[in-house]
Amino acid sequence: MVDMKNELDGKVAIVTGSARNIGRATVEELARAGASVVVNSVQARDLCEKVAESINATGGKAIVAMADVRDPEQVDAMANAATDAFGGIDIVVHNAAVRSNQSFLDLNHETFSHIIDLSIHGCFHLAKATTPSMIERGGGNFIGVGGMTSLKGVKGRSHVMAAKMGLNAFIRGLALDLAAYNIRANQAVVGHYETVRDGNPSSAPQRAATDSGAPLGRKGVPQDMANLIRFLVGPGASYITGQTVHSNGGAYLNL
Repeated sequence: MVDMKNELDGKVAIVTGSARNIGRATVEELARAGASVVVNSVQARDLCEKVAESINATGGKAIVAMADVRDPEQVDAMANAATDAFGGIDIVVHNAAVRSNQSFLDLNHETFSHIIDLSIHGCFHLAKATTPSMIERGGGNFIGVGGMTSLKGVKGRSHVMAAKMGLNAFIRGLALDLAAYNIRANQAVVGHYETVRDGNPSSAPQRAATDSGAPLGRKGVPQDMANLIRFLVGPGASYITGQTVHSNGGAYLNL
C-alpha cells in the first residue's frame, strides 16, 4: 500500500504557467505533497512571487523562475535554477498555454506558429533540459496538460487543437523512449473549468464553446486538475505511463 502523505518528499517539480489557475493549484498541491517546486511564468513575476511566498510561508519550498518555454536558453536557465536550489529535477508539468479563439479564415501563420511553439516545442525544450537530471536521479515524470476541445473539436480552435494533439503525441513518445530510465509521461486533460484570465472569468466565447453540461453537474475548478496531477506523478501511479487521463466530470461521455 502506498502512503499518500508527503509522498513527493525529496522530489523537485517544475510547473510551467503556474502564476494562476490550474498551474497555481498544481504547484501548490505538489508542494503540499512534499515536493520542492519551481513557480514559472513568462511575465507575471508578481503573481509568481506571491505563489512562492505563500508556499514558503506554510513550510514548503519554492522558487520563482521566469522563462518563456519557447526559448531553449531560458528553459535551460530555469532547469539550472531548480538544480542549484534543490539538487535536481524529478517532475515537469507543462501547463503553459495561451487561450485563443480565432476562425481559420482569420488565422495567420504567426498566431498558428505561436501556439504550436508554446505547446510542442516548449515541451521538447523542457524535456531536453530536464531529462538528464531525471536519469541521474533514477526516474521522473512528465505531465502535458491538454484540453478536451482538442479531442471534441470546436469552431475557432483549429490551431489550439493541433497544438494540444501534437503535445499528446509527443508525451506518448516520451513515455516510450524514456521508460527504460523509469521516466513516465502522461497527458492530463482539462474539461469544462472555471478559471480566471487577467482578473476576469473565462471569456464568454470560450465558455459558450465548451459548456455542454457535465454529468456530475458542475464545472471543474483548478484543484480538480491539481489532484489528478498529484496522483499521476506520485507512487500510486507508478505503473501508468503513455496515457491520456481526463478530469471533466463525465463531459467527455457527451461527445
